[in-house]
Amino acid sequence: MDPNAFVAGLSALGAGLAMIGGLGPGIGQGYATGQACAAIGRQPESQSDVTRTMILGIALSESTGIYALIIALILLFANPFVGNF
Repeated sequence: MDPNAFVAGLSALGAGLAMIGGLGPGIGQGYATGQACAAIGRQPESQSDVTRTMILGIALSESTGIYALIIALILLFANPFVGNF
């Protein structure tokens, strides 16, 4: 068996596993948006504060998904492990 093919296959598997990291931010953003809508519905005068805090939280949680995407793309297209064996 060619070691480079084995490393490339495991890298593809690792990239798929890294993209599981995209599930957490999606679920968290949906939950945060729902809770923000509920808070605004209960107290409409606090809309600007709730919206500002929600957008900041969503931006921070989205960075986790972006990091997972970057790792997956590195493993697929700029793999540092292929050719070392």
